[in-house]
Amino acid sequence: MDDELIKRLRKLIQHYAYTSIQMHEAVARKAGLSGTDHKYLGFLIERGQMTAGELATLTGLTTGAVTGLIDRLEKKNLVKRQFAQDDRRKVIIEPDTPAIMALLAPLYKEFRSKSENLIASFAEEELKILEAYFLAAIELMNETTNKLTNN
Repeated sequence: MDDELIKRLRKLIQHYAYTSIQMHEAVARKAGLSGTDHKYLGFLIERGQMTAGELATLTGLTTGAVTGLIDRLEKKNLVKRQFAQDDRRKVIIEPDTPAIMALLAPLYKEFRSKSENLIASFAEEELKILEAYFLAAIELMNETTNKLTNN
């Protein structure tokens, strides 16, 4: 395996990650959110309703920080708190997905269209390689996150 190619790919992957953070920060600012609030909102969109404790575990935030996050998102009418029917001490966070999409979709519209065109420019075999890479990379990142979180 070509060591120079591996170095270039590692640098490119880092650059991609940094550029992604910058873009998402810009989208968040335009939407009136902080970058981290925007990304945590993504967890709620992806996974749906969850307890505040589950959100704390998922994000790695303290329960106090999650309370602040929920307060900020609730003020923007993007989530609402509900008490669990079986245990009123348990707070369930319900994302308002239509409101979230109305806020964020226009900011991603052009990017999404260009991304889809970029993806369509690759051959099916190349797309399968990209898919395999991203699936394996996500697994590695989750494994690293779990080790760091649980040690």
